[in-house]
Amino acid sequence: MEKYYHICRQHQGKVARITERNGRVHVGRITRVTNSKVFIAPVTSGGPRGGFGYGYWGGYGYGAAYGIGLGLITGVALAGLFFF
Repeated sequence: MEKYYHICRQHQGKVARITERNGRVHVGRITRVTNSKVFIAPVTSGGPRGGFGYGYWGGYGYGAAYGIGLGLITGVALAGLFFF
């Protein structure tokens, strides 16, 4: 749990893909990290100006942030590693 706490703190403000033990995947911008949770704002296509998603006019926007228990996390990958 401490490993993912430090990874999430280090990359706060960046877009990441977080995988839980049960296989559920969350993609979003890390907005806040506490001792027990990481909060992410999910990525939504279109963004505030419209558009069709990553690589197209308008890019991505973010939804409301929600928390994920650090004890549930099995993996964290930064956006640059999986958006290409």
